[in-house]
Amino acid sequence: MNRFVSCLALIIVAGLQSLEAAHAGEAGFDLAAIERPRILEKAALYLKEEPVTVTATHCSRSAGGQHDFFSEGDYWWPDPQNPDGPYIQHDGLSNTNNFVQHRYAMVRMSEIVGTMTSAWLLTKDERYAKQAIKHLKAWFVDEDTKMNPNLLYGQAIKGKATGRSTGVIDTIHLVEPARSAYLLNKKGAMAKEDFAAVKGWFVEYLKWLTTHPYGMEERAAGNNHAVCWAMQAAAFAQLTDDQELLAEIRKQFKDVFLGKQMAKDGSFPNELRRTKPYGYSLFVIDAMAGIAQIVSTPEDDLWTFQLSDGRGMKKGMEFIFPYIAEKSKWPGQHDVLYWDEWPVRQPSLVFAGLKLKRPEYLEVWKKLKADPQTPEIVRNVPLRHPLLWSNWLRL
Repeated sequence: MNRFVSCLALIIVAGLQSLEAAHAGEAGFDLAAIERPRILEKAALYLKEEPVTVTATHCSRSAGGQHDFFSEGDYWWPDPQNPDGPYIQHDGLSNTNNFVQHRYAMVRMSEIVGTMTSAWLLTKDERYAKQAIKHLKAWFVDEDTKMNPNLLYGQAIKGKATGRSTGVIDTIHLVEPARSAYLLNKKGAMAKEDFAAVKGWFVEYLKWLTTHPYGMEERAAGNNHAVCWAMQAAAFAQLTDDQELLAEIRKQFKDVFLGKQMAKDGSFPNELRRTKPYGYSLFVIDAMAGIAQIVSTPEDDLWTFQLSDGRGMKKGMEFIFPYIAEKSKWPGQHDVLYWDEWPVRQPSLVFAGLKLKRPEYLEVWKKLKADPQTPEIVRNVPLRHPLLWSNWLRL
């Protein structure tokens, strides 16, 4: 009898796999097949990489300690009239002399963990899962190397602020590590005690994010900063099973991000007013797509939700897609920096292409650069591993 049951189970699994493969063939888009060579090539290299956390470097201008994340505001520069005085702002122009080593370390960890988790999902090779967990534990568990669960010293400004609420945006690169921990645990690759320890860190950080003035200010910001707060909070709430917060974010998405930030044509006026309107427009729709991907439920799908005037993810994608497909059609001013480097494989394209059944989005996504090397571009594409978010996982 047991042998019969086992054989029946294998037949059912094989049947499901055949159906899935047939559907992928009909659609002409097999995400796992597309991602496999890219992911496994990088994973082979990342197996050799040791963790690098915030404790590896320290800036003398930081008001925090060795375990505190520190960064300086990108658009702040020395004042030519007062070189030793407080910095002044030049919107859109990044000062490459500011301290960004902690940000780079976090982006590196996010890239390694996301790649390793994707590689494990593709192959079930335990080496990949172990490497992802090693980096997660270094950042969130190990006493000698972990980061403190707050962002008190993010985007500081020399002579003006030791930290700011806007610094919260730096931890968008914890979204995919949080998702990775969630998947590694859910699919049995992570020891219970390791998952509990990582989860405990995110419980503390999420508490800080929702109660500290910096976090609350970001939540109430009227632009991409609020959207990025919600994307982070959603990923961390999913990991920690905070259903109440997930429901709040669904409401914020509808009432605020669609109701107050999105225009009737699907654009985001607060981003269009910036000195990098194209890049910010890509950034905000990617973050919106991330939220929709994380918090949607079968009963409350943010991908198909629309306000009475039609505003929703469908409208937002219809606005931006023509300019991703052909940037030369962009009607606004060119970004003051990094105009030539955009677009890349924007996550909104692949998520919307699959969710809204728009094959033209998927075709454009496939043709774009998968692994940009410009740090500023990488920083503004926090969701770089679509396998972590795809329905192919069958959670």
